[in-house]
Amino acid sequence: MHRSDALQWLCRDVYAEYQPLRDEWERRYNSKVLYWTNWYYAPLVTRQPINSIADIRGKRIRGYGAANEVIERLGGTAVPMAAPEVYTALERGVLDGVYGFDFITAVAYKLHEIAPYFTDIGDGPHGPAATIINARVWNNFPDPVKQVSDQIVSEIYGGEYARIYEAAARQYVKTAKAEGAKFSSLPQAEKDRARTLVQPAQTEGWVERVAKPAGLDGLAMQALVNQAIAKYDTQGSLKRFDELAAEA
Repeated sequence: MHRSDALQWLCRDVYAEYQPLRDEWERRYNSKVLYWTNWYYAPLVTRQPINSIADIRGKRIRGYGAANEVIERLGGTAVPMAAPEVYTALERGVLDGVYGFDFITAVAYKLHEIAPYFTDIGDGPHGPAATIINARVWNNFPDPVKQVSDQIVSEIYGGEYARIYEAAARQYVKTAKAEGAKFSSLPQAEKDRARTLVQPAQTEGWVERVAKPAGLDGLAMQALVNQAIAKYDTQGSLKRFDELAAEA
């Protein structure tokens, strides 16, 4: 996808429509999902500028989970590492870059002091996440409290998420630029090439390695994801870090 606010709506719809996902949260974990969110956008943060996919080849890049697979498919060497160790690893040259930190977190960790290049590689928003509450606790709330919560959730989906994140991102862009960070975006042809290297192989791998062993119909869930992408992807508006940097 292209916009973080659109990914939020996608997660809401897929959760409502895919029963096994609801069962996992509501039956297995006895949780109520209040709303879905995500980690904004995650730049490729590097010590040296990245102007093409070829520039990633051989680079030692910290990642985690699905991010590691992206790094490897783009020709880099994924290095799993705990977040608190990343700054020192960049400083010592153990790492050439970092991928998977959302932009705000990367700046908060001051990674740009060592790796000042923030590159949009065309990967879209990151880290779908749920804000949850124990179902028993929720059920014991009085109705007025539930109504206030539902109203807040409605406001989050209605634009507050985008407003809050964009305001925060603008401030972090201002801070990072003042401290020497450089912002760029790969040419569209390179972004398209990156996508073909990663997808649909990554999704197909999830279906085979994760969904099938768990007894889930991964293709059915992916079909719902694809429908939601078609519905919402053009409606999102939350600007990326490089877009905000171009305005500053």
